[in-house]
Amino acid sequence: MDQAALLKEKIQNGFIVEGVGDMNEEYLKALKQTLVIVGDTELLSVPPLLTVYDQAPTLNNKITALAIMQDEIGHAHIAFRLLKDLGEDTDELLYNRAPNEWKNPYAFDFELSNWIELGVFNAFFDRAGYTLLGDAFEHTSYGPWKRALVKVDKEELFHLRNGEIIMRTAMNDPNLQEEVQKAVDWMFLMALEFFGVEDRLKSRSAQLEYRLKGRTNDELRQKWLSTAVPFCESIGVKVPAHYDEEQGKYVLDVPFPCKFDPINKKWLFDQPDTWENVIKRFKQRGPQNERFVGRIQKGAKELEQLRKEVV
Repeated sequence: MDQAALLKEKIQNGFIVEGVGDMNEEYLKALKQTLVIVGDTELLSVPPLLTVYDQAPTLNNKITALAIMQDEIGHAHIAFRLLKDLGEDTDELLYNRAPNEWKNPYAFDFELSNWIELGVFNAFFDRAGYTLLGDAFEHTSYGPWKRALVKVDKEELFHLRNGEIIMRTAMNDPNLQEEVQKAVDWMFLMALEFFGVEDRLKSRSAQLEYRLKGRTNDELRQKWLSTAVPFCESIGVKVPAHYDEEQGKYVLDVPFPCKFDPINKKWLFDQPDTWENVIKRFKQRGPQNERFVGRIQKGAKELEQLRKEVV
């Protein structure tokens, strides 16, 4: 049995990886790729929230929004600190990467339009984070990350509950119901894209083989749908999905994937798409990609320029 197969067998039998000495190159590469995606996602969730932060209707709403953003930055710090421990140059990752090289979800490359969208953002996208990171917390073979996720898991649940409160409160106001529905119409499928390509298109997954996660993309998508759809139905919001008794799972009522109009933030349901094109869209990034990454990198670049001027 080769070393890779031996490590996979040990991990499948419950072995917990604690350091680089326990890993092979394939494990280390998969772990780093996973942590970069997590760190980028957590950090780049903050700029969209800031676009409507000043629209918070009450002081309590504003304090809660700030707490959520602080949590997200803390979650990013965990991922980048782990990457640093694994030998990555995190200053290079944070401050010198081109905006289109960041691995945050496509949904985070858009400004939010109003406070209601912040609520749907929390209810849908933090639910996706809770689903993904909850799965990692339950199944990951990397000990340092598993221990750190105890904190993250609880905070992501708080974030999504905040979103649910905002949505439920708004749906009780006839003047705001349309805003909730409009936000849901573009964010629902965005959240489903968080989980990646369909299982049938993946030949193998180092993340699963080394137990960096425990469920497949489609299984995680179903887990998200199993809580998001009933919640939306309970407050009177329409979503393009329902539970199919015969299949024993949630099914979508619209093509997925399909083309998206980034200018109007609208799905083009009459234009089904392929996952290959979706990946191309991800890599091309959304309209605020450069601005949002620039906001993260601004302080470091200004300090670097100041040092040059002083010298």
